[in-house]
Amino acid sequence: MRVFGVDPGLTRCGFGVVDGGPGRTVRPIAVDVVRTPVEADLAERLLLLSDAAEEWLDRYQPQVVAVERVFSQYNVRTAMGTAQAGGVVALAAARRSLPVVFHTPSEVKAAVTGSGRADKAQVTAMVTKLLGLKTAPRPADAADALALAICHLWRAPMRSRLEEAQARAAELARTHRARLAEASARLSAPPTAAKTGGKTK
Repeated sequence: MRVFGVDPGLTRCGFGVVDGGPGRTVRPIAVDVVRTPVEADLAERLLLLSDAAEEWLDRYQPQVVAVERVFSQYNVRTAMGTAQAGGVVALAAARRSLPVVFHTPSEVKAAVTGSGRADKAQVTAMVTKLLGLKTAPRPADAADALALAICHLWRAPMRSRLEEAQARAAELARTHRARLAEASARLSAPPTAAKTGGKTK
């Protein structure tokens, strides 16, 4: 499976493509950071990101796009811009009917380092080691994009099994409710009047 990982951002947006092989083997395909000028209008910056995402999707032909889920309790303005950047990439993927999966930062950290509280330096170090890179990807946005791709490759099988289990559970629940409704209907139905025979005097 080939995954396009995206660490969204308006000023710096990390792009990384990783191939997954048997077991947990991963192989780097491409990585870069797309920058947009801070003095440009928001619409122009989003257009630049959109063009870059379209180019990468066409060039590397990923099977799925993994984007960091954005949340912030402190800087709402920054979070909104980051979310808009991620939305532009998701839209480009949707145009190609590609699935888009969002992973939280803690999910990504836990997947590549074993700890959901790892810092950026630890994530970068593990990404470098896992992908067998000679030099660490810089800036951190590039390493984060690769980490997102790795995270999805390793979590996708578990996610699929979970979704299948949830679908089976939902189907069993629907069947159970239907049987209960049928039994309840039988119990609440009025008894059938007994037919009497013979002649009337």
